[in-house]
Amino acid sequence: MRTTINLKDKIVEEVMHMTGAKNKSQAINEALEAYVREKRMKRLLELKGKLNLEENWKALREMELDET
Repeated sequence: MRTTINLKDKIVEEVMHMTGAKNKSQAINEALEAYVREKRMKRLLELKGKLNLEENWKALREMELDET
């Protein structure tokens, strides 16, 4: 997707250096992917202790076996 945005040159250069990206688009894409990955991991970690999978794993396994 082509988009026109105003970015600070210094931060783009730093991202390019840190990621080893050859161009600005690659650098921005890698930075956005890392941001999304970090947010997803944070949300998963927030679920710690809220899901009880220990009791359900046997039932889930049996359901998987029944499907085959």
